Amino acid sequence: MAVLKYEEIAESLRVRIAAGEFAPGETIPSGRDLAEQWDVSRATAIKAVDVLRNDGVVVAKQGTGFVVTETPVARAAGARRAGAARILGGMPFLRVGVPDWAEPPARVAKALGLTPGVLALRRVRVLQLPDGSPSSCVEAWFPPEIAEAAPRLSGAAPIAEGTTRYVRRQTGRSPAEGVDVTTVRLATEVEAERLGVEEGSAVAVLLHTAYDQEGRPLVCEEGVTPASLFEQVDTYAM
Repeated sequence: MAVLKYEEIAESLRVRIAAGEFAPGETIPSGRDLAEQWDVSRATAIKAVDVLRNDGVVVAKQGTGFVVTETPVARAAGARRAGAARILGGMPFLRVGVPDWAEPPARVAKALGLTPGVLALRRVRVLQLPDGSPSSCVEAWFPPEIAEAAPRLSGAAPIAEGTTRYVRRQTGRSPAEGVDVTTVRLATEVEAERLGVEEGSAVAVLLHTAYDQEGRPLVCEEGVTPASLFEQVDTYAM
């Protein structure tokens, strides 16, 4: 799949940010500078910066330009239909612990095509509302072949270019299809602690699995949201 020029510029900036060239709070090149560096129109350069802004990688600072955000962001599991990733952007989040290898729950193992006893790499985050309170907790599980080919997934440091782009660069594989399954159950003790609700409270669970062009799973994410905060909106032709 061809990469558009503004996407190429945005990804280059992500890589430079991840490498520490632009630290949190520092200003990235202006639209004019990017246009000159890449020999593109200023509109194309601004569109690239808009991608980073929508993803929460940079924020506008009056009188300065765009600076690298102090708070990492992420999108909830699922909600990736019809290019929603660029339109909706992300939410601030807190990383929980450090990535670890564990045996995934049966439903996740099935989605990833793993047999019982096989370990997967787990990354856990808690998405936050604007006031800093928990919105959802998400466990992302990566199959061994993906985790081993993309070693930064095992580190605690944020991946500024996003896990999807990083995995694509490391493996040559990118999402072509997503499957979302939404269910309702009661929160476990661990989930209740992460979300700040009582154990046994009703929660909505979104199991999102991304597959590449050959139907091979790239990641399975289980997002858990308190019933009081969960809302799903579908727009479709009639």
